[in-house]
Amino acid sequence: MARTFSNEEASLNPGERARLADLARTSIRKGLCGERLAVRPEEHGPGLCAVRASFVTIEVEERLRGCIGTLEAHRPLVVDVVENAYSAAYHDPRFPALTWPEFERLSLHISILSVPEPLAFESEEDLLRQLRPGVDGLILAEGHRHGTFLPAVWHALPDPREFLRHLKHKAGLPPEYWSASIRVARYTAESIR
Repeated sequence: MARTFSNEEASLNPGERARLADLARTSIRKGLCGERLAVRPEEHGPGLCAVRASFVTIEVEERLRGCIGTLEAHRPLVVDVVENAYSAAYHDPRFPALTWPEFERLSLHISILSVPEPLAFESEEDLLRQLRPGVDGLILAEGHRHGTFLPAVWHALPDPREFLRHLKHKAGLPPEYWSASIRVARYTAESIR
């Protein structure tokens, strides 16, 4: 039976990390053949069976080619990664399905998320002071609108104010928008390349 992951637990060992990367690539390759990779969590160690959330990002020649993930843990990590890899390759609405020539040139980035922690803040300035550039992934929600940026986005947007402005835009809000009802949670991510 899968167990729930807590933020205090250790990261994956090198063998588990390599196994996840291999399974993600295999999932994408099988998709090119019109097949789906079925994984049995019980055949993997406890680290890969833990219920955790992940994102899989695909790049081809350093250009984003797909990124799909889950923010809330609801299935074993090994299943989450395999399914997100397939979806990033074939169901990201921003891109057509991945092709064989692209597969030969792709690079994968797997982000294994910690449990999101809600942030308490009194103003936008208070929120900005609490952000940890290069460390925090953020989930921003306002009414039915929401968006997230993985911690890796800090490489492209290192300034906290710009990071937040772009995240608001991603959530469908004006970059200058602010409201007392905005909710923000942060998480960290273990990165596998």
